[in-house]
Amino acid sequence: MRADLVPDDLWERVAPLLPPAPERRHRYPGRLRVPDRAALAGVMYVLRTGVAWRDVPAEAVGCSGVTAWRRLRDWTEAGVWPRLHAILLSELRRAGLLDLDDCAVDGSHVRALKGGGGDHTGPSPVDRARPGSKRHVIVDRHGTPLAVTLTGGNRHDVTQLLPLLDAVPPIRGLRGRPRRKPRRLYADRGYDFDKYRRLLWKRGVKPVIARRGVAHGSGLGKVRWVVERAFAWLHQFKRLRIRYERRADLHQGLLELACSLICLRRLRTSF
Repeated sequence: MRADLVPDDLWERVAPLLPPAPERRHRYPGRLRVPDRAALAGVMYVLRTGVAWRDVPAEAVGCSGVTAWRRLRDWTEAGVWPRLHAILLSELRRAGLLDLDDCAVDGSHVRALKGGGGDHTGPSPVDRARPGSKRHVIVDRHGTPLAVTLTGGNRHDVTQLLPLLDAVPPIRGLRGRPRRKPRRLYADRGYDFDKYRRLLWKRGVKPVIARRGVAHGSGLGKVRWVVERAFAWLHQFKRLRIRYERRADLHQGLLELACSLICLRRLRTSF
């Protein structure tokens, strides 16, 4: 197994979250189970390089692509990735590296292959109605992803504003109640609806949203540019540049894993 795919600090956080391996039959034990760390290395290899699962080099990685995909499926269904993301966000807050007062939201289109099949796909209005999906992200003031959701490519950004807020996990790390919502939320003109402004005020969040029909140069870009950088960080993982997974939950799981890796990278660079 390539050690650079699953470093020790990542494995120490993931290992306690993985479901226990099924018990082996004593009379007919069959083939030995691939270690979880090797399977995670296969998932990381696909996430970083974007190769097909069948093209994973088992000799170099220590796990076949089929086994890595099955383990990804099992771990996604067990809810491993949201818990990993929540743990890393709490560590960032404990280290003083998370600013939850000012947050920003935005959406980004991605093309869906395999005939556009699968859940959460639709004709993309920015890609000549080709099948696609849209990723919606909320980040803190530094661009650290707090939550990510997946919808069809034809869904309007504003329809995911409140579900995105609800997807932010309870972020602990300091004494007192965990934080789940920002004080101010920045967004572009796509979120300019008075109905959603009222709903944000009702939740105790101040909406700072650009107005449609107003000339550019409002100054909000000085704060909300970090969400665009967060999408660039996600696209560093080549598997996420195009949606290959037919199952929406698996693509969502890879997105959450990538968000966790971004959080871990920020923890490393802080010391």
